[in-house]
Amino acid sequence: MNDQDLKDPQKPSGPVKVRKHKVWVDRDLCIGAATCVAVAAKTFTLDKEAKAVILKTAEGDSDETIIEAAKACPVSAIIIEDEKGERIFPK
Repeated sequence: MNDQDLKDPQKPSGPVKVRKHKVWVDRDLCIGAATCVAVAAKTFTLDKEAKAVILKTAEGDSDETIIEAAKACPVSAIIIEDEKGERIFPK
């Protein structure tokens, strides 16, 4: 993985816009379990620090898949908000 694979190389863990959602990873919470990668491989990968980052191919995963990846995170490090800024996960 290199910077050109990232949705936003300046903010690799977000927040970024994926369709109508804002998605980001709390790097302080992320433990590198890679559950998000297993569930939504087009959206997430781990960087060299074993922290989740968001790929520019994120639109290749459905909104439901990205939300499922957030729910699968053992430490709830993936945050998703709707277009109104309301938290979808974690609540």
